[in-house]
Amino acid sequence: MDSIIVRGGSELRGQIPIAGAKNACLALMPATLLSEEPLTLTNAPRLSDIRTMTQLLESLGAEVSSMQGGKVIAMSTHDLASTRADYEIVRKMRASNLVLGPLLARAHEAEVSLPGGCAIGARPMDIHIEALTALGAEIELKDGYLHALARGGLRGGRVPLRFASVGATENVLMAATLARGGTVIENAAREPEIVDLARCLRAMGAQIEGEGTSTIEVQGVDRLGAATHRVVTDRIELGTYMLAPAFTGGEVECLGGKLELIGAFCEKLDAAGIDVTETEAGLKVRLRGDRPRAVDVTTEPFPGFPTDLQAQMMAMLCTAQGTSRLEEKIFENRFMHAPELVRMGARIDVQGGHATVTGVDKLKGARVMATDLRASVSLILAGLAAEGETMVSRVYHLDRGYEHVEEKLGAVGAKIERVTE
Repeated sequence: MDSIIVRGGSELRGQIPIAGAKNACLALMPATLLSEEPLTLTNAPRLSDIRTMTQLLESLGAEVSSMQGGKVIAMSTHDLASTRADYEIVRKMRASNLVLGPLLARAHEAEVSLPGGCAIGARPMDIHIEALTALGAEIELKDGYLHALARGGLRGGRVPLRFASVGATENVLMAATLARGGTVIENAAREPEIVDLARCLRAMGAQIEGEGTSTIEVQGVDRLGAATHRVVTDRIELGTYMLAPAFTGGEVECLGGKLELIGAFCEKLDAAGIDVTETEAGLKVRLRGDRPRAVDVTTEPFPGFPTDLQAQMMAMLCTAQGTSRLEEKIFENRFMHAPELVRMGARIDVQGGHATVTGVDKLKGARVMATDLRASVSLILAGLAAEGETMVSRVYHLDRGYEHVEEKLGAVGAKIERVTE
């Protein structure tokens, strides 16, 4: 099993290229199920989750090929070979549930295993079920599978989401493109990944308005066609690497970064004493003083502070001047990285969905264990600021969402390597 060793104390300087968004690509890939014609994605990230989605789509009859080292994904689903998303594939990744809407839209039936992924909370499927039921689907849970049927096809309707779920918005958005009549999605998620999916579907011939707002309107069409689409920049990878100079000092330019993807996060960086400057190539980041300042953070749906950057922000605040308070409002059980940071000398008190972090002068290297995707990278960042050596084990979580971390950080001066134990 692989581990990553980090030796702290090195200032970072240089450029880090930011990949295409994992969460966007995992929603875009199932869109191939909606059409008999080819769909090509460029700027795709090279991650294990992408390989898992490829395996799932191929099991359903899609032809999927990668080019340019995995940065281009060419897909075609001329014929559906199956409408069953099997447990052995779906259990590996939460986003596998995004085949449910497209299968219902095209084949009028689907059998999808309840999904897996990081153990950061229940993340139930009930909102997805309610949304697709509003389009005429009949869905029941039996033997760990969602059995879905749309007799005579889906029909447009009003879909009020009781929570602005990204996954449910994506599922019903794809389903509505082939439904009869018009659909209005209320309280829709507003994340950039939703906007990216809508743009891709529109390129395929869908009629969609309102993406990026809380109300999305879709007019169903008879069929969708071919398209080529560039995956949006990964705002979570962007935010992760933007934090790196706050741990080490120095200055890093994140290539491809845009403020519009990460505004609320940048506001917190400014409050913490971290400068963010737009450049022609991306975003340049540096720490104004010797240490960051404490700030309070509450995770919220976009355009609020992203839950997927909470662990990394907590790691940075471990050495900030003062006391910070973090509130996690999206997922329960998402402070599992806190005990590992404490092993490195951090002062963190967790009470339910709240964490209080009192900054210390220095962290100390230790052997720590990654508990989920974002926790794993937070421990690597903490290792950059720690005295001595930090070994992060179970980094298979990391490979689900970050491509070539050791190469990207190593290129700007970090002392980091991957080892096999």
